[in-house]
Order: sequence, then C-alpha cells, then structure tokens
Amino acid sequence: MRAIWNGAIGFGLINIPVKLYSASESPTLDLDMLDKNDLSNIKYKRINERTGKEVDWKDIIKGYKLEDQYILLDDEDFEMVSPEKSKILSITQFIDEQEIEPALFETPYFIEPQKNGEAAYSLLLEALLRTGIAGLGTFILREKEIMCLIRPYEESILMVNRLRYPEEMRSYSDLKIPKKKNKAGELKMAEQLIESLSSNFDPELYRNTYNEDLLKIIHQKAKGRKRTKKTISVPHAKASDLMAMLKASIEKGSATPN
Repeated sequence: MRAIWNGAIGFGLINIPVKLYSASESPTLDLDMLDKNDLSNIKYKRINERTGKEVDWKDIIKGYKLEDQYILLDDEDFEMVSPEKSKILSITQFIDEQEIEPALFETPYFIEPQKNGEAAYSLLLEALLRTGIAGLGTFILREKEIMCLIRPYEESILMVNRLRYPEEMRSYSDLKIPKKKNKAGELKMAEQLIESLSSNFDPELYRNTYNEDLLKIIHQKAKGRKRTKKTISVPHAKASDLMAMLKASIEKGSATPN
C-alpha cells in the first residue's frame, strides 16, 4: 500500500509520527466507455472553453473567482493554510464513539507508526482499548480540513475514521415525512417482528455479489447465450393490510430455521 499522508498524531504533549493508508476500496469491473457506432474508446480531455484546444496538466492552475476576477493560487498558498494541521493530527478531545451520529461516518484509514513512534503508538492503542473511548481531532488532507475519529480496529491497529461536518448533511425539511399516530396493536406486532429478526452483527455473512453476477452475464453474452430477464414486482401494503402482513411476517420468521 502507498501512504496518502505523512505527519504526526498529537496526543497531549506527545507527537507520534505516522503514515495514513486507505483502509477501504470499492471493487468494480473495469468497464470502458465506447462509441456505439464503431466501439472506439471515449476519452476525456481538458478543454480550454475559449480556444477549444486541449490543455496539458502542467499548464493547469487553480483560481478563485472574486468579484469577476480570478485570484490565482499556488502550492505555497495552500501550505500557508493552517500549516500545523497539514503535519499534525491533533486529538482535541476523547469521547464515547456511541455519541456520534452514524450518518456522520465516512472514509476509514489505517494508521502506521513511523520510526521512533512505535512506543507511543502502542501506548495510545492500548489506552484506547482499556478505556473504550476514541480520540476526536482534525487535520488537513488533500487541501481539505478533515474531522476524524481515532480508534482501535480489531484490537491490533489504530484507525482514522473520517467524519462529515454537520453542515455537510442536507436538510430533509422539504420531504413528505408522515406524522401519523400508529395503532397500538400494529406497533406491538412490529416490535415483535423486529425482536424475532434481531441477532448479533456478523459482517462475514454479507458479500458484494454484483460484480460476480455481472460477469456471468458478460460470459453468457460472449458465448452467444440468450438471456432471460426477470420481472420484479414490489407489492405495496395498504394501511388496512398492515396487521395481516405483520402476522404473516412473524409466522414466516418463526418457521425459518436458525
């Protein structure tokens, strides 16, 4: 793996030199964009909107439009923004991870200690394991200030979980959310159904099979086999049918072997 950030974790007066590595990946099939007329590859180019000509990466700079005028920015300008946060991930407080709204969790990163940081790294890892809490802090990654949580992962490594800022969450005020009072009997049955389907979370029970299924279709097409498309219909329950469907769901669950 290649490190995406080099710096240090600030823990009180202790700085732990570390490297960050992406802890997740999104496996997808490598599909090419093609022109349906001759199957030529579609290429994306950086085009100057005034001249219509392609621009090399070396000639591309960044700018911010301020009052109809572009203010140009270079690497030094970005380095001047909170330079300490570009090099130090400071833990500002320790909190119970359960206090964080799950919707705020985003990208995970593995933390590896650099030379002379092993002892302090091990100390922080074990201290977090023993106390059962996590560190909250901020740092700058790829020209963005990141809020993150530092916590143990599988009791053997420290992990950074990138968090969304509250202002990044969109408002749902314009959505049509029902405010109907539920019937006591239906609510009791719904709770019973939830309890009957409750169990401990085991991520090993879940697999992303989309790519495998898509590859099967690709191989079938390559062999000239005829495909049969399944028709899926999703039944929608009426309010008058809720109790009957809840009972049927509970009976179906109880008849399913563990």
